[in-house]
Amino acid sequence: MDRIRIRGGRPLMGEIPVSGAKNAALALMPAVLLTDEPLVLTNLPDLADVATMARLLETLGVDVAWNGQGEGREVSLRAQTVSETTAPYELVRKMRASVLVLGPLLARCGHARVSLPGGCAIGARPIDIHLDAFARLGAEIDLRDGYVEATAQKGLVGAEIVFPMPSVGATENILMAAVLARGTTVIENAAREPEIADLAACLNRMGAQIDGVGTATLRVDGVKELSGTRHAVIPDRIEAGTYAMGAAITGGEVDLIGARREDLSAAIDVLAKAGVRIEETPKGLRVKGAVDGLKGVDVTTEPFPGFPTDLQAQFMALMTVARGASMISEMIFENRFMHVPELARMGADIHLHGGNAMVRGVENLKGAPVMATDLRASASLILAGLAAEGETVISRVYHLDRGFESVERKLAACGADIVRVGE
Repeated sequence: MDRIRIRGGRPLMGEIPVSGAKNAALALMPAVLLTDEPLVLTNLPDLADVATMARLLETLGVDVAWNGQGEGREVSLRAQTVSETTAPYELVRKMRASVLVLGPLLARCGHARVSLPGGCAIGARPIDIHLDAFARLGAEIDLRDGYVEATAQKGLVGAEIVFPMPSVGATENILMAAVLARGTTVIENAAREPEIADLAACLNRMGAQIDGVGTATLRVDGVKELSGTRHAVIPDRIEAGTYAMGAAITGGEVDLIGARREDLSAAIDVLAKAGVRIEETPKGLRVKGAVDGLKGVDVTTEPFPGFPTDLQAQFMALMTVARGASMISEMIFENRFMHVPELARMGADIHLHGGNAMVRGVENLKGAPVMATDLRASASLILAGLAAEGETVISRVYHLDRGFESVERKLAACGADIVRVGE
């Protein structure tokens, strides 16, 4: 099992190309199930989760053809026929986004059998929001033997759906189901993340009729069929935000090529309050470390356009070396402070109170052996290692490979002393 070794204390200086967005790609790929024509996706990140989604689609009968290797790849997908409507546990357990095949399969085939994601039923990250919405569209839902079985023998029918809370996955799943439903579907309290807008843009290019993109109310007029298209995946705002914090925590200056300010406005506002300087350039965003040192800033995670939960762990790492105190409140996922004990091993002063973390900045972090507990937590440990005195060795970096493309190469190109080593 690989580990990442970092010798900290070097400011990041240079350019970092922002890869295609993982969360956008994982929603776009299942859209191929809605048509028998090819869907070509470009700017696809080279990530473990993308490979898992490709394998899942292949089990359903999709032809998958890769063009190029590494960053900026493209993939041609074609579901001329759907030979299987079961998404097996062996693949779904690896990646929660696998549940996004449920809507397209149900819309096109009238049946879908998908393993409950992550091996859990209706738990802390529930899919009951998805299932209730499918039932509103006329599907019959049955939970049996760890699988969701959804059936719509006479096809889906448009309906008004009001989500109890904005859910990215549910919005994407219902959006893909509704484009082929008879009549009109109105989704209220829809999630507004840029990845949803990217999916809607692709679906509209395929012939869907979706209005209200970017708002909390989506109107979908169902069509009989969709065609293929070619679509470029948007830049990854979470990767861009992570590297922006990397420049900030090391006192460096980094150009984030392809980053879009509108996708990161809440994070940029918070970083500015901490003293970080961010400006738009013709190529993306330029991030410069604080002139007089980082200042502690309070932050609360919220659905888009608020501060993203996927940057909470990274921001906490940044605040560990800021002057003063910072209160970080996690309002999206209740179990997203697992990185705190690992940061504490490096000398961070963090105290937890339920969904709140009080961070008091220290003068220096110290390198230590630490363990990644999830995807975003692994990124926080990378940032802490970049700023720490001495050597940091991060184990379980397979979490990192799910969502960050070529992280060691990108950081090393900007002066970081970082390498991947085997056990």
